Amino acid sequence: NISGALCISQAWPGMARTIYNDHKRFLETYLTPYPGFFFTGDGVYRTSEGYYQLTGRLDDIINISGHRLGTAEVEDVVNHHVAVAESAVIGYPHEIKGEGAYAFVVLKKDSGYTQETLTAELQELLSKKIAKYAAPEYVQVTH
Repeated sequence: NISGALCISQAWPGMARTIYNDHKRFLETYLTPYPGFFFTGDGVYRTSEGYYQLTGRLDDIINISGHRLGTAEVEDVVNHHVAVAESAVIGYPHEIKGEGAYAFVVLKKDSGYTQETLTAELQELLSKKIAKYAAPEYVQVTH
């Protein structure tokens, strides 16, 4: 049971080989962080049985009231809610905080949750598991 950055040691047929008009950026982003490996930009968790679970982008950071917060960290907590099948969290411009959290949520079939109830429960859950500032002001249920 270990987590870290997902890096790949061998080339594969569909991998990127450059960034258009910015090869230096390609090298710095994908090949420099872990020499000898291609850094995918994703976090990964490996179980004791050898299975891999992607945990989200490592470079997706939002800054809420001066607190740097990974969107994957927030998504992980949101996904532990009984009604949530999948989620995505992004930052949006906020007049006071600089950035705020906005959560897109896909509900499990026949969850029976209303937008208001789900929003309140997710805000409470995130306030307890991470911090009050991590709670999204907006939760949008998608299909």
